[in-house]
Amino acid sequence: MLNSSKRFAVIGLGNTLRKDDGIGIIVLESLLKSLKHPQIDYLNFGIASFDVVHRMEKYELILLIDGIDGSTALTTGAGLKPGELKIFELKDISYHLKGPALSTHEFDLKSLFELYKRFELKSKIYVAGIQVKDVSYGEGLSPELKMHLDQILQGISRYINKVLSASQESPQE
Repeated sequence: MLNSSKRFAVIGLGNTLRKDDGIGIIVLESLLKSLKHPQIDYLNFGIASFDVVHRMEKYELILLIDGIDGSTALTTGAGLKPGELKIFELKDISYHLKGPALSTHEFDLKSLFELYKRFELKSKIYVAGIQVKDVSYGEGLSPELKMHLDQILQGISRYINKVLSASQESPQE
């Protein structure tokens, strides 16, 4: 899955001044403390800009961590509950998005996907989408997301460890 000589980017997206929208940054900061590995670059892109696409070019594999609104039946699932984690490939959302529906901030995943296609990035991009409940202005997570934070961290950590294990088992190119 990941050539052992390549780097793996774990990118947090979100706005910590909009309650649950900051979940991607909160998770990223926790992972940075608990899951150190020489192949992983942890990047805080906050509310992101179009510069994110150019910065992603040097990575073979990317995991975006973001608060999403998957409460309706999108490709991400048939409706998610607050605090629920869904990991999916970015390219898998392209066919069902009609508007900027998935991400909860200005630079949404649909825009990122369109730029990914336009610039023909070779990186494999996955999204760890976390269903948000409250993205109103304010700091701190909703009680529902706080309650699921440990499960979210465990799920994303398992995914990252699986990717790293697969890279060590596969022969180098």
